[in-house]
Amino acid sequence: MKKLIPICLMGLMGPISLHAQPKQWTLRECCDYAVSHNISVKQQENQLRQRELQLSTAKNQRLPDLSAGTSQNFSFGRGLTAQNTYTNTNTSSTSFSLGTSVPLFTGFQIPNQVKLNQLNLEAATATLDKAKNDIRMQVAQSYVQILYDIEMAEVARRQIGIDSMQVARLQALVDNGKASGAELSQQQATLAQSKLTATQADNNLQLAILNLTQLLELPTPDGFTVVRPVIGANEANEANKPHEAQLPSPDAIYAEALTVKPEVQSAQIGVKAAERSIDIAKAGYMPSLSLSGGLGTNYYTTSGFKSDGFAKQLKNNFSQYIGLNLSVPIFNRFQTRNSVRSAEIDRENQLLQLDNTKKTLYKEIQQVYYNAVAANAKCESSAAAARSSHDAFTLMQAKYENGKANITEFNESKNNYLRAESDLVQARYEQLYQQALIRFYQGKELEF
Repeated sequence: MKKLIPICLMGLMGPISLHAQPKQWTLRECCDYAVSHNISVKQQENQLRQRELQLSTAKNQRLPDLSAGTSQNFSFGRGLTAQNTYTNTNTSSTSFSLGTSVPLFTGFQIPNQVKLNQLNLEAATATLDKAKNDIRMQVAQSYVQILYDIEMAEVARRQIGIDSMQVARLQALVDNGKASGAELSQQQATLAQSKLTATQADNNLQLAILNLTQLLELPTPDGFTVVRPVIGANEANEANKPHEAQLPSPDAIYAEALTVKPEVQSAQIGVKAAERSIDIAKAGYMPSLSLSGGLGTNYYTTSGFKSDGFAKQLKNNFSQYIGLNLSVPIFNRFQTRNSVRSAEIDRENQLLQLDNTKKTLYKEIQQVYYNAVAANAKCESSAAAARSSHDAFTLMQAKYENGKANITEFNESKNNYLRAESDLVQARYEQLYQQALIRFYQGKELEF
């Protein structure tokens, strides 16, 4: 009996799956699946396609346009005739035209508009990357929560195992007249409380699984399990190392993040786009020149007068034209001036947005860094507390089974040990998550 309780506690940190399933999801698989199925990400992909179309439209502004037209007119009443006299006549005319125009100079508006739309496309790409990163971080957080809840559920089951063995042991002692019924009732109450704790732990685990499967857009959480990483294997080797020295400084992380984080890239592109908008607004001060040309013909009849046939008139009335159109802005009620000023204000806002994005990123990195430092320290102290609690529980178990401690003292020691093991599990997963976040801010994959 003395050997059974430690054996039950040995599997506390081991990778025992609650549900044997043919497939277990890794963190990377969860992230990839969420990115490919998340609705917000798909909306950002559609926004990217819109930007691609806008860029194509801007480039096509360099091309000539082409339009065809036709008109049919009827005239009734008194009118001027070919003999320069007035008479009451009915006339009809049919005309056909084909025209084109091509911009030759627009004050550099078209090339600047093309560059602006190229920047907008790059910004949309960066925004899409940020949306993907956001969903990856949400998935990672939910994934760690599942891992933690799995461990808590197993701790609760081990507590049931310990309490069940104690109930069986006390029942045997009561049957032999070596223990009181009060002790047995007290241990049975402890077992019932352990079962309630296990039920609550299972419920928490199911809710955590539901949260992650909803992030993945899975139809049901049934049968969903995750891969549990092996942690704590090098605890003995790492115990005497200063974890703070193993982590890059916040400034070093920030320097790397500035080059890879899409939100920073998007804000930087926003500044460039605002500068292009100023150039586009300034095009209103400059003249524009375009080339136009076209073809035309018409058919005309007057009542009471003989007219040539339709085909002959179309041939005889055929005409062509070509021309240059120059437009010089002189005064447009200060619209151009105000457009330029508005674009300059927008550039100032974009610069402020870039500065705010960088500051927010640095604050996030500082928080992650110090969370990681705290997690490392907590993991070390929790490991030491777990070892001490284990030794204390082993001694208390021996005293209890030799009749030198009562059931209350035994349960208190057992609960302290299980609580210490639970704290160690939480600390280890917190450490794992925070270190993964640091690597993620450095532009690496979010994985354990």
